[in-house]
Amino acid sequence: MPVIKASSLRDLKLRVNIHDVVARTVALKSAGGHRFKGLCPFHTEKTPSFHVSGDKGFFKCFGCGKAGDILNFVMETEGLQFTEAAEALAKRFGVNLEYEEGSGGPSREERSLRQELFDLHDAATDHYRQCFLAATPPGTWIRDYWVKNRRFTPELAEEFMIGFAPPEDQGLAAAVLRKKFSEDAIRQCGLFFLRDGLPLTPATMRLRFRGRLMIPIRDHQGRVVAFTARQLELTPDDDPAREAKYVNSPETPIFTKSNLLFNLDRARSQAGDGHPFVLVEGQLDALRCWSVGLRTAIAPQGTSITEGQLALLRRYHSQVECFFDSDSAGQKAALRFLPLALKAGLEARFLMLAGAEKLDPDLLFLERGLAAYEEVRKASLGAMEFAVHSLLPPDAASGTEQKVRTAQALYAIIGQAESDVARTGFIQDIARHLRMAPSALEHDFRSYLGRQSGSRFAPAPTAEAAPPTPRGDHTRGLEAHLLFLCLHYEPLLLALSHQMPHEWIDATTLAGRLLNRFLAEAQHALWPGRDQLDQLLESQEEKTLVATLLFDAPGDEDVAKMANEGVRAMQRRFLEPQLRQIELEIASKGAIGDPSLSSLLKQRTDLTRQLVNPPKLTLAS
Repeated sequence: MPVIKASSLRDLKLRVNIHDVVARTVALKSAGGHRFKGLCPFHTEKTPSFHVSGDKGFFKCFGCGKAGDILNFVMETEGLQFTEAAEALAKRFGVNLEYEEGSGGPSREERSLRQELFDLHDAATDHYRQCFLAATPPGTWIRDYWVKNRRFTPELAEEFMIGFAPPEDQGLAAAVLRKKFSEDAIRQCGLFFLRDGLPLTPATMRLRFRGRLMIPIRDHQGRVVAFTARQLELTPDDDPAREAKYVNSPETPIFTKSNLLFNLDRARSQAGDGHPFVLVEGQLDALRCWSVGLRTAIAPQGTSITEGQLALLRRYHSQVECFFDSDSAGQKAALRFLPLALKAGLEARFLMLAGAEKLDPDLLFLERGLAAYEEVRKASLGAMEFAVHSLLPPDAASGTEQKVRTAQALYAIIGQAESDVARTGFIQDIARHLRMAPSALEHDFRSYLGRQSGSRFAPAPTAEAAPPTPRGDHTRGLEAHLLFLCLHYEPLLLALSHQMPHEWIDATTLAGRLLNRFLAEAQHALWPGRDQLDQLLESQEEKTLVATLLFDAPGDEDVAKMANEGVRAMQRRFLEPQLRQIELEIASKGAIGDPSLSSLLKQRTDLTRQLVNPPKLTLAS
């Protein structure tokens, strides 16, 4: 694969602000100056420990230890290799890249499979969109269906790139082949039924979606990764999934159903204080919400909510309102959602319409518009009120036996909450709604926890505490101290390279190996500069350490003084064990005239003189 020029990579990092890169994935809040913080995308947390330094171009999580620059972030969050990440950022922010070999960059055959799949889905989205707009009988029929049957506007179809898969159409297969996508990408994109051993031609590429309304599914970064296909009167009888109202793309290298929420790419920028996410059952429900101005609506791929989806949601905002259909299936799905929401640290409420036995968000907003949202919010239920309402039959509300069974079911739900404070509050809510003594419920709940953990009483959880910052040998010590100073004050690197012996460095640590390497480069006038360090870093672990050390500045302390203290400590660490060994050997000698004693005394004097007069670095101001 062609190599991107170092100068081009440096230009990319200078022109692309890390805040703009990270904000596509993490909801960032100002932490003063050029610094921002949010919930880490690399591990589950409830208290933000993920920091971004806009002026330095680095991120650092003080919970899990991940750190790096814009390239590292894209590599980690999007599963790309180094060159792929650079190309993705360049394309996203309109930066031209230059390559060492040739002028055209990598060929289509050299692109990663993931990037090809993204491009292939873009091509499919465009194809389905053109079929939706086509001046053909099927095209006219689908537009009438969208406007007259579903009662959506053409503008909404344009905004969400709604498409149409005609009942009979080989245009998509022909377009994919014409664009020369690789066979691997075509076989793994999920848009075709293919037989092994047969060549790829429009005749052998059987379409998965035929005669269906096509809804592009985007990941949280806005990239089309799959489709949901809605059954129509035009769906042919020989469609294997003819009876299924909705058919989703199969899972692929870029699409995992359990880790994706429809419309999160748009809704995440709208959610915030006073504007919680609104979880609805399906994509068309979410589209209806969007069409009337409710811009925080999201939907799972079906009613099966997963931990991965809610962990993704929690990155952006902690409040969510569940607005599922009021039929039996919808309420059961809402009840399944509740313990997962508590486990993810989400504050959940459940939207209800007073006096309505049947509630369909799509129809409700179609008939009443955005005003219906405020109406259902007034009748909304908190987590425990909804759970009691769902588990306890109204006609048995006063029966003790029913209440006990309901309480037992509720213990399993609130046991998912990690916060002891939240659990106590839930017990109080349950007591109020069941009209039972809080102390009795608390005692029974503790017993329940004890049975779950195998002891009489389970220890109280200590939630809300941030995970401890990992501190291995490679992230602390003398080598890391000097490496930190050298990275922030590069003249120190040159001074150290000429005045500190390499054998003083403990090269068994990661920081020591890097310091040794950097000093050697500086000593031979090959130091590329801090902005071009990538060429000297050999592993992701090295890149993470450098990013971690670069994240914070030394402060107002005297750099020369700090460096000299570090050098003296390294000198003592190297020489004092030798001096102690010589002292032991001197003590073991018997006669004053022993020839070896004179040599030992001379060595002791030399080591003592070095320790008394350590190297002193003088740095240019």
